[in-house]
Amino acid sequence: MGNFGRVPVGVVGASDYGGVQLVRLLMDHPEVELVYLGNESSIGKPFADLYPQLAHAVNQKIEAVDPEVIAQRCEVVFLCLPNGQACEIAPQLLEKGCKVLDLSADYRFSHLPTYTAWYSKERTDRSTAAVAVYGLPELYRDRLTEAQLVGCPGCYPTASLLALSPLLKQGLIVPETAIIDAKSGTSGGGRQAKINMLLAEADNSLAAYSVSRHHHTPEIEQICSDLAGHEVTIQFTPHLIPMVRGILATVYATLRDPGLVRDDLITIYRAFYRNSPWVKICDPGIYPQTKWAYGSNLCYIGIEADPRTGRAIVMSVIDNLIKGQAGQAIQCLNIMMDWDETLGLPKLGFYP
Repeated sequence: MGNFGRVPVGVVGASDYGGVQLVRLLMDHPEVELVYLGNESSIGKPFADLYPQLAHAVNQKIEAVDPEVIAQRCEVVFLCLPNGQACEIAPQLLEKGCKVLDLSADYRFSHLPTYTAWYSKERTDRSTAAVAVYGLPELYRDRLTEAQLVGCPGCYPTASLLALSPLLKQGLIVPETAIIDAKSGTSGGGRQAKINMLLAEADNSLAAYSVSRHHHTPEIEQICSDLAGHEVTIQFTPHLIPMVRGILATVYATLRDPGLVRDDLITIYRAFYRNSPWVKICDPGIYPQTKWAYGSNLCYIGIEADPRTGRAIVMSVIDNLIKGQAGQAIQCLNIMMDWDETLGLPKLGFYP
């Protein structure tokens, strides 16, 4: 155990944007102690070399990724590794008694052939993947209380599924008509240098990418199918917006009952999320902005029903690095440890 009975935690792959958010949030969490930071590409370097602004707060060095060492020191391990790497280390950590939260795509899929088809990696850890819980607390809170391994959702699926779930779960829409039009800030692409992320390329510009083949598509479809009770195909198109953080997902879907009005839908959404402290349903006629959620673990949802087209239009905003990544992972940990779900997480955004 850590100091004063705190739970010792480690972060593997702590050098990317998701990793540094985790470090920041874990440093402030009253029930945990950050005892290990690992990354194969920066072994021996002080964490402050990567993030000098944290030099006064984090005096640890980056260590080698050795499951034996990690398990000796950590009760909980967050994996912030590129897709295809967590599945190499997670089974060993679980075997040694650690709780594991994976922020990559490796444990988001209950059907591994789907993972292989979209991520081009053959897997041998079928039995491990079978026990993973999909870490969207608003849908799977009960499963998380028993979980040892959590596959934390992607940022786009988080925003999209929170917008879609009540409609699918209550059978209010024709599932195949669902279209998700989503936009994300550039931090969603990680910290590595990429030409399309250069200021000169991304600023004053807006573009779709990975149209009809984004990796988050099968993840969204898997959960939508689970909610609808049958196989569902979803149209998902992501766009890159010239801002650092935030996601806006606008969902369109045909209502089964064209007589449903906006107030009906708002009532349904408020009932669906009544026990979800991080989801806020906007008042009628109010549509959320990404800036509202900036720096917080909140998801704001705005709802409209168009009587002319018979469609529901649902707008969802999150901070892609907090509710879409590190904050949601800590929210899952809180539930796994039977702590207050809001513990150690930012409850209000930075505004303006």
